Amino acid sequence: MPSFDIKSELNVHEVTNGVDQGNRIIENRFDFKGKGAKFTLGEGQITLSSQEEFQLHQMLPILKESLAKRGVDLKSLKAEEIEVSTGSARQNILLREGIDKEMAKNITQKIKSSKIKVQASVQGESVRVSGKKRDDLQEVINLLKAANYDLPLQFKNFRD
Repeated sequence: MPSFDIKSELNVHEVTNGVDQGNRIIENRFDFKGKGAKFTLGEGQITLSSQEEFQLHQMLPILKESLAKRGVDLKSLKAEEIEVSTGSARQNILLREGIDKEMAKNITQKIKSSKIKVQASVQGESVRVSGKKRDDLQEVINLLKAANYDLPLQFKNFRD
């Protein structure tokens, strides 16, 4: 019976490379010289730090461009509020990975309401879709791509 998994994963290696590339760009820009501006990759987040808030607004597009060039989907980034204190400003960018229960429930509901003859089941942080025909599975993939969720979805383990 053909099946595939719907997942939302990040390539951590490419995220690391994107952050390093962003730091190199900032080091070479004249408007950031001596300002202590940098990107820091932590556990599940990227921290932007600088002396002033307006510099953070200039740093975010640099980070997004570096990550996009590396093939990291920008839907997986979630910017939090900017924290400003005397002489420093910080902003955390959360790296969203995995499909939470509510999103998985939403995906399975969308598949069931489409009346395509497949079964969808939640398995941890992924959704397994199985059906009798390969064409039905491809129809589900096209349906979910058109739905345009706010989380990047990958379709893995396609098996006949």
